[in-house]
Amino acid sequence: MALLLRIAKSQQLRRGFSALPTTQQRVVLAERAAANPLASQFVVENNAPLPELRDGTVLVRNRFVSVEPAMKGWISTVQNYASVPTGDTMFAFGVGEVVASALDGVAVGALVAGRTGWQEYGAAPRIADPAEPLFRVVDEATAPPSLALGVLGINGLTAYLGLREVGRPKAGETVLCSTAAGAVGAARRSAVGQLAKRAGCRAVGVAGGAAKAALCVDAFAYDACVDYKATGDLGAAVAAACPDGVDVFYDMVGGDQLDAVAPLLNVGARVVVVGTAGTAAWSPPPRGLRLERHLLVKRASMAGFLVFDHAAAFPAALDDLARLVADGSLVHREEVRRGLAAAPRALEDIYRGANAGKLIIAVP
Repeated sequence: MALLLRIAKSQQLRRGFSALPTTQQRVVLAERAAANPLASQFVVENNAPLPELRDGTVLVRNRFVSVEPAMKGWISTVQNYASVPTGDTMFAFGVGEVVASALDGVAVGALVAGRTGWQEYGAAPRIADPAEPLFRVVDEATAPPSLALGVLGINGLTAYLGLREVGRPKAGETVLCSTAAGAVGAARRSAVGQLAKRAGCRAVGVAGGAAKAALCVDAFAYDACVDYKATGDLGAAVAAACPDGVDVFYDMVGGDQLDAVAPLLNVGARVVVVGTAGTAAWSPPPRGLRLERHLLVKRASMAGFLVFDHAAAFPAALDDLARLVADGSLVHREEVRRGLAAAPRALEDIYRGANAGKLIIAVP
């Protein structure tokens, strides 16, 4: 009897499938990236099958999908914490309406966010996916849905929890936040400066280009921002902007920027490693400065941060971020491009510095 009831329930939840299309558009990874991503490494398929709806999942019609700096690692030839198999739909976070449900508590018509992929229709949540703590119902009345992919999603959480859990800023300290190509980590960079100021710190950024450096100061509450494209000595420029040294280095870049900042670390400094965008390729491993002497003499710490390790903190952190966005305390920027076919070029553009905010793809 229990089995019959389960089958009947499953059939009821799947109603409406006859009204759905039998094919969809999606973006597939065709070639792994040995360096920075290229649009040519993806293929747009216009007659792909819809994902299968399994027990415990929903089928989502995407409104928006995200373009992330982390995608470089996901498609790299070098194994990453999350790797997209060649030939599969590109991993991506999305937000959209539930059009069919086999998940208790989530009804057809609900607006949800999760890892839905670069496709018109995505199935979520995925079993054993480390990103699934980000699957949630979204309240459109409290904030625009696209924010669930940026400041109220993985980017805002990475800024908020990375700074709090690893950076541990204290009032009066200096927090330095790096970026690369002017736009990598734009959503995180904008939040880190504002959160550091709320903690009573001096916030200093590193950005590429005068316009982006000015934006950090004028819109995102940084006390100063170094334009790395305008200096031949990044270390000296950062030292001038951080006259009392660096207590927290929120690093999305690594490479030459990390090498330049290491001598400026104060005793007890914390380095939060959230990205390595400054290194185009990791095979063979690049050679550079050795940091251990700086860490030893300064009694500094350096730790990697992956937001998925902190899932238990997501609900409270998202509530706090939503409150800050709602009352205007947390300023953010988005750049929306239209159509799934635009997604591969958008990812390439991140590493060319050709975007001015969090990149979102609107799915027609």
